[in-house]
Amino acid sequence: MRKSTLVLLALLINYWGVEPMQAQQICEGNLGENIFEDGDFGSGIPNIMTMDPDIAPGYVYTLSGPPVDGFYNLTNSTAVWSGLFGTWMALSDNSPDPNGYMMVVNASFEPGLFYEQLVEGLCENTLYEFSADIINLIRFGVTDHIEPNVSFLLDGQQVYTTGNIGQTETWNTYGFTFSTGPGQTSITLALRNNAPGGIGNDLALDNISFRACGPEALILPEDVANICEDGDPLVIEATIIGEQYDTPNFQWQYSPDGGVTWIDLVGENGPTYTHTQLSSGMYYYRYLLANEADNLSSSKCRVISNVKVINVVPKFFEIIDTICTGLSYLQAGNSYDQTGIYVDSLISSLGCDSIVTLDLTVVPDTEIGALLSVSDPICFGEAEGSVSLDSVWGGAPPLQYSLSGAAPGNQFNFLMLGGGEYSYEIVDRFGCSFSTTFLIDDPPEFVVDLGPDITVDLGELVELSPVANQAVDTFYWSPSDLFSCELVDCWNPIWAPANTVAVNLQAFNEQGCIAEDDINIEVIKVRKVYIPNIFTPNFDGNNDYFTIFGAIPNVVAIVELNIFDRWGEVVYGAREIPPNEVTLGWDGTLRGKEMDEGVYVYLAKVRFLDQEVVLFSGDLLLMR
Repeated sequence: MRKSTLVLLALLINYWGVEPMQAQQICEGNLGENIFEDGDFGSGIPNIMTMDPDIAPGYVYTLSGPPVDGFYNLTNSTAVWSGLFGTWMALSDNSPDPNGYMMVVNASFEPGLFYEQLVEGLCENTLYEFSADIINLIRFGVTDHIEPNVSFLLDGQQVYTTGNIGQTETWNTYGFTFSTGPGQTSITLALRNNAPGGIGNDLALDNISFRACGPEALILPEDVANICEDGDPLVIEATIIGEQYDTPNFQWQYSPDGGVTWIDLVGENGPTYTHTQLSSGMYYYRYLLANEADNLSSSKCRVISNVKVINVVPKFFEIIDTICTGLSYLQAGNSYDQTGIYVDSLISSLGCDSIVTLDLTVVPDTEIGALLSVSDPICFGEAEGSVSLDSVWGGAPPLQYSLSGAAPGNQFNFLMLGGGEYSYEIVDRFGCSFSTTFLIDDPPEFVVDLGPDITVDLGELVELSPVANQAVDTFYWSPSDLFSCELVDCWNPIWAPANTVAVNLQAFNEQGCIAEDDINIEVIKVRKVYIPNIFTPNFDGNNDYFTIFGAIPNVVAIVELNIFDRWGEVVYGAREIPPNEVTLGWDGTLRGKEMDEGVYVYLAKVRFLDQEVVLFSGDLLLMR
């Protein structure tokens, strides 16, 4: 591991507060090469790097995970650790590389420095950017855990404190820019842990970067430049946006391998470069930029432009193709259907003159044949039909298959087809084809009907008479507790609903197809109670008792009935008696003694079918 990896100390600094360096925001221009080539900690097959990288003074490197307080390691995943703390995240490094390493740190018990390093070889009066990714390892929502808190020191002076780094379960990139002073070519960086170890204070670091920062260094336009093979050389120009460099110096480069490696173009140090290579192909260019000539020679002091791609369009094209008899090959507005060699001149879409030579072979039709099996859906409207290829003969492989104009492919069986007409096509490598049509038949739709919505008075009976167009195998009512199938015919239920209700019926035929319907039953809350205001308890068999009368089942019970004389004394009381039971009512006596004629007062609580209890009161005349 290179010393440059130690830049992790500066990863969270957002400003600079000491001279001779000036704090700025993250670089807004172009960046140079990463001085810390191992800033991503590398990668490897072992879950934990087996060699101690010796990058954290005061900490102990461990080959087991998770590290305990005061220990650290480089790992490509915490997810495979059998002893992973229940509060820690299971995560990999912050890159697409499945074997990429990250640095996992479990802070020491006592706050203090845990990193210090001298970085040398910098250029004076040069702007730099430090950045890195960091994440708190404690899972979101875990409470009572210490959050990491880090201070950064520059040449022994504290310049930034992160504050508490929250449990966001997200990698975040932090960074800062600063300028070296006159004559300054080195800097000492240090990282101090402020939070104590123990429960929490655990973090991971990755993708540490230390680069020169300059103005925007562009080659415009950034799109690919297309030129013709017989065209003119192309001049590309450096565009610099920003005033950081008062004496810009250039070095143009080209890449022979599509941008992987870069080679200096000798003597090309001006703001423009002329591309003179007119052989067909793709050409890659960029330039290095620095403020002084000496800085241009150092990878630590220069920035890199965007990559400009020049595409030289070839003038001569050769096409070799084979087609089936009956087909034609279209080229430059011409149609060819016979074996031969054809030469056409055309203007390409990029505006270049092109000479196209077509070597065409026409082969006899191979007369493809096929046997298909078609299966219809079981239920109406369900995409359950299918077509399968039982056998195929003829044709030059590879064969491709398509259904109803879809893009051809290797799939030859097609499922989840709804009702309708389809076309099935097989095409061989030369375009010879077989096609046929077939029909997927939808069965008749299974329907059940509950009829129109219903309105009834409370206590009135409702009868449902569903009609189905096919034999019903099983069915289900919802709400399921609306009535008891032990007491009624569940297909034609008759009951008195207590409240307005939406009723649903799901029915299944013998094939398992489903049909359903809904009906709304509105219940009008009519209270059908009759209370007489006079009775004659002379035991002549007529009107000898006073009680509450009501329609059944509109009225369920008389919860309470009390009768008072004119002085307020209770002369009769009853609880939970059925309505209309006259002999359970008041017979005009108190403790066996006949009461005087006159006016009495009654109070009654009546429970109805919807379980609502209503209070009734009034005068009652007793006559003999």
